[in-house]
Amino acid sequence: MATINVYTETTPNPSTMKFLVNKLLINGSVDFPDKEKAQESPFARELFKFNFVTGVFFASNFVTVTKSEDASWDDIEALLKDFVKGAVESELAVKEVAHDENTDFQGTETEIKIQQVLHDYVRPAVEQDGGAIAYKSFNEGTVTVELRGSCSGCPSSTITLKAGIEGLLKRMVPEVEEVVAEAL
Repeated sequence: MATINVYTETTPNPSTMKFLVNKLLINGSVDFPDKEKAQESPFARELFKFNFVTGVFFASNFVTVTKSEDASWDDIEALLKDFVKGAVESELAVKEVAHDENTDFQGTETEIKIQQVLHDYVRPAVEQDGGAIAYKSFNEGTVTVELRGSCSGCPSSTITLKAGIEGLLKRMVPEVEEVVAEAL
């Protein structure tokens, strides 16, 4: 068995940290914003047993952990790193039912174009910061997206949304006038 290495990266959200591993954990992404939602994930369930864990998000080769305000990364980072290493080595499942995220885009020609841009250009950048973006709808020039992982509740996500994503979509899909995020 290959040695599992875990390394951490800070994210723009000070309450979240990205734990990267040298192994694919999941195709696509899955968000567990609270303990109740984590019941379908053995890996997330175990993470929520730490009283300072308030959110867990998985994508490709990393897990983003959101901590409570009173916890300090200095105190918990090494503990979580060891836990993630052990969980990956013992092949603890991210999801009990494996189904890949669908990249079969649906909707009008404009909606499909929007989903393609989000998937090809925005998703990789957002994943870099430990988060994810999901297309929700397009109505009268307004694109609604859902931000998950470290993007959810991140102070800089509004700037990213307006300056980055909205600008890109307006350039690539002329029908887009505005991008808004749906709160989780």
